[in-house]
Amino acid sequence: MDLLHYLIFYPSNVLFIGHHLATLFVFLTCRYLVQHGAYAILALLVLAEVTSACQNAWTLANARRMNNEFAAKVFDVLSPPFYVFYSVARGFLGPYFVYQMGSSYISGWVWVSWLIVVTLAIFVSILWVSNL
Repeated sequence: MDLLHYLIFYPSNVLFIGHHLATLFVFLTCRYLVQHGAYAILALLVLAEVTSACQNAWTLANARRMNNEFAAKVFDVLSPPFYVFYSVARGFLGPYFVYQMGSSYISGWVWVSWLIVVTLAIFVSILWVSNL
């Protein structure tokens, strides 16, 4: 649904659209092409969604903290655990599940494309948060 929304209303947001197209590619090839790899992919999806929810709260508090005392307090309270949780989830657990994907018996272009897509997604997400 996010992808469709952005394609219609924000077609210039290439990074967001590209991210969701890459995710869709990995899920569709997992389900319909190779019928393998769902455990690691679903684990990565859970990590991404949980960290994304935390990131959304942290980002909104950051955006409002100069104008709103409550937002400033929320930002101050959330920042240390957010950075630790995000770093562990996307810096250690994410690569672990990428390793799980890579060590499966799938070979060829699908395996390589999954590793490239997921590794780049993790790397870009870490860069993005470090620049906020």
